[in-house]
Formats: sequence, structure tokens, C-alpha cells
Amino acid sequence: MSAADIARPGRPDVPSGHSPRGSSPRVLSIAGTDPTGGAGVQADLKSIAAFGGYGMAAVTALVAQNTQGVREVHVPPPGFLAAQLRAVSDDVAIDAVKIGMLGSPAVVAVVDAWLAEVRPPIVVLDPVMVATSGDRLLDAEAEDAVRRLCRRADLVTPNLPELAVLVGAPVAADWDTAVLQAQALHRETGTAVLLKGGHLGGDESPDALVDADGIHLVPGRRVDTRHTHGTGCSLSSALATLAGDGRTLLDALVRAKEWLTGALENAEALHVGRGNGPIDHLHELRPHLDTGRPWSAEVWADAAAVRAEVDACAFVRDLGSGGLDRAAFGWYLEQDLLYLRHYARVLSRAAALAPTPAEQRFWATASVQCLVEEAALHQSHVTADGLSPAPATVAYTDHLHAVSACGSYPALVAAVLPCFVLYADVGARWRGTFGPDHPYADWLTAYGDEGFAASADEAARIVDAAARAVAPSDRAAMARAYHRSMELEREFFAAPLSRPA
Repeated sequence: MSAADIARPGRPDVPSGHSPRGSSPRVLSIAGTDPTGGAGVQADLKSIAAFGGYGMAAVTALVAQNTQGVREVHVPPPGFLAAQLRAVSDDVAIDAVKIGMLGSPAVVAVVDAWLAEVRPPIVVLDPVMVATSGDRLLDAEAEDAVRRLCRRADLVTPNLPELAVLVGAPVAADWDTAVLQAQALHRETGTAVLLKGGHLGGDESPDALVDADGIHLVPGRRVDTRHTHGTGCSLSSALATLAGDGRTLLDALVRAKEWLTGALENAEALHVGRGNGPIDHLHELRPHLDTGRPWSAEVWADAAAVRAEVDACAFVRDLGSGGLDRAAFGWYLEQDLLYLRHYARVLSRAAALAPTPAEQRFWATASVQCLVEEAALHQSHVTADGLSPAPATVAYTDHLHAVSACGSYPALVAAVLPCFVLYADVGARWRGTFGPDHPYADWLTAYGDEGFAASADEAARIVDAAARAVAPSDRAAMARAYHRSMELEREFFAAPLSRPA
């Protein structure tokens, strides 16, 4: 495929260069697809949008993949890629190009010829050459073509295995060796190289820009997460967008690395896929997005499966119907008494951490109620002495104390919220379904009481206010604490009927 094959038919007036002052950088991604949205052009477009760019895409390959791996790849004819590229550059002034998966010498040739013809102001090449498994994705001819294409780019962003392929060396096992390889690639191509330290061990994850002016280190911390799907795609398209908006490559790297660290820290909260999930491209925007419902409603909806398991639990069903074995109920109340003693301490800790007098009063009052009203109700049923906590009780109270010890008020109030809202929900559905002769009427009445429902609503409002006031990473910690408490509530309800004889 030659430059003549992709010559633009009749649009010599299409401008080039950076976008007009105040407008969005227009960024073209040339890459494969990911139907789950975590990598490829889908990730590129999210990254571009996260930095205020206008994203466009020319597809090199249709990839059937998910967070667990690639299943099948379909590569359209190279001529169709050429047609896509012509369609964009004939009509749109392009400020930056990000290049990802290419796959074959013919595809590389199309892109190379188009770059020579159009000469975009910024070209960032992410040389997709090695799979996560370590397998080489390209044959030798295609690898040579990608090496030559590096000379067309302003920046090349290989990971360490790809850097090794590009310079024909073993994968670097340490930072100093990686630096030497990046310098070798820069000398060979004349192109700036992004050296990424993510594949190296340790608590730190530094990157460096290697160019004609030397080695520019950008330090960073390692994020402990398996959700890294599409990280390379996302970083390279973020860099293209920032550079296309007029930043130097070094400034673009500093800003993009800060963003990527946050995207990794918030990745788990997305709950996308069962494998190595995607990063959260929009984590910086989420505090400014109106989802139409408060945080407590979001996590309540996310916990639907656990709540359904609580409703289906034989203990809950038999308690509501009155058919629950008296010994099982007595054992449950014994464990609930032990739990309440710890829960009261945790609520007292929430009162101490609360930022406003109203919140301090609410949690302090709730703590006292645990020790007085609820304890009195339970003791009317409990006659055994020398109580010892069951494993489910220990797991739940240990979780609450662990969150309390971290000193995060938002995480702590998120952890205690399920005990309010789950019981209020169950109690509201029990309300009016039993008479005074029900064997557990006093207990069901307490949790179906409208005053308790009002307390649960107030607890949710307090937690919502805490969620609005913190960063996305803190909201992710809140969600983890909340969902763990929900799971432990389920285990607490299941324990009486599965206890040892």
C-alpha cells in the first residue's frame, strides 16, 4: 500500500495543526476494538473524553474479547482501513493521532502511508506486540514494520516486553536495563520513548520520558489491583490528547500519570467482568455527575443479589411466618446481644469522628439505643449465661472494628449503614402481616416500627452527605465497607440454622 493509494481526493483545504484556542483537541485513535469497553478504541475514546478531547476512531481489527481474554480477531481488508482514514482526514483537522493494534505488515503500511501524506501534528504509537500472557502477537515481518513506523511517531509507549522486542533484547529485569533499552530505541528511531516501570516489582511504579534532552523521571506509586485491562491503550490516548492540546510531552506525562493512578485506584468499584477488569476512565468526573439518585441508593441497588439471599434465607422466612424453631431464635438473639455490644462501641466511634453536631448526636443516640432499648428487648428472650460469639458474629464485629480503626468517618458510617437499612427494609415488609399472638411479635414490631425506619433514612442521608464530600477513591472504600457488611448480615442470618447441634 503506497501513499498514492490513500491520497485525499479533492480536499486540499483541510487545515492541520492544533485546535483553535478554547476548542477541544481532535484526536484520532487507530486501533482494534474491545466489546467490553476496557481496551482498544473504546478505551481510547473514554480517555480522550476524560481530558476534554473530541475522539474519533478508525478500526484496524474487530476483536471478540472480554476481561478474561481474546477469543477471536477479524481483520478487515487494509483498503477499508485506508478508506476510514481518508474519510476522517478529508473532512476533519486532526490535532493528534494515537495508534494501537495494527496486526499485519499490510495494515502497518496503510497507516505509514497515511501519516506521510497527512502529517498530523502529534503521533503517539502504542506498539501492541506482546500479549499479557507473554505471547508474541506479530510475526517477524510485522514486527519489523512496526519498528519502522516508530520513526513516524513523536512518542512511542511500549511496555517492557514490547520494548525488548523493538530493540531485539531480553525483557529488562531492572530499571537500569530498561533505561538502556529505551535510550537504544530513541537513538535508532529519533523518537521520544515512554519508559514504563509497571512490569517491574516494588512499591514504586516510575515512568520516564527518554528523548534528545535526556531521561526525565516521573515517579509514581504502585496500585495494588488486578484491574489493569486496557491500561496501555488508555495512557497512550491520554498522552495524545494532552499533547494535541499543546502540552509538552513531559507535562502531558505528569498529568496523565496522575490521572491513570486514580483510574487504577477506582477500577474495582466498576464491577465490570470476572477477569482483569478495566480502569475507571471517568473517576475524576464522577463527583460532578448527577446520577439522579444518592450514593446510598446506588450501593443498595448494587447489593440486590445479597438482599435477595437474605429474603430467601430460611431463618428470615420462618421468623416472619412464626414457624421458626424457638431454640434457633434464642441462639440468634444471644449472638445479636453480643453483636450489639460491639455495634454500640462502633457507633460511639462514629459520633466521635462526625464532622457536625447533628451527626454526632445521631450516632451517639443510636449507640445508647443499642445498649438500652434493643438490649432490653433481646434480654426478654435470652436466658442463657456465659455467651460466646459464633464465627459469623466474630467476622462481622471484627470487620466493623477494622473499619473503625482506620479512622475514616465516611468508610465507618458506610459500614454501619446496612444494619439500619436492611433491618428497616425487612421490618417494613413484616409490618401488618402478623397479629399479637405471633410468637415473635415484639421483635418484629421493633424493626417494623416507623421510628426505626426514620432512623434508617436519617443514617442514609448522613452517609450520602459523607459520600458527596470525598474523593472517588474514598467512595470506593465506602462501597467496599458497605458491601462487606451486607455480606456479613447475610451470614449472620444464616448462622442460626446452620449452627452445630
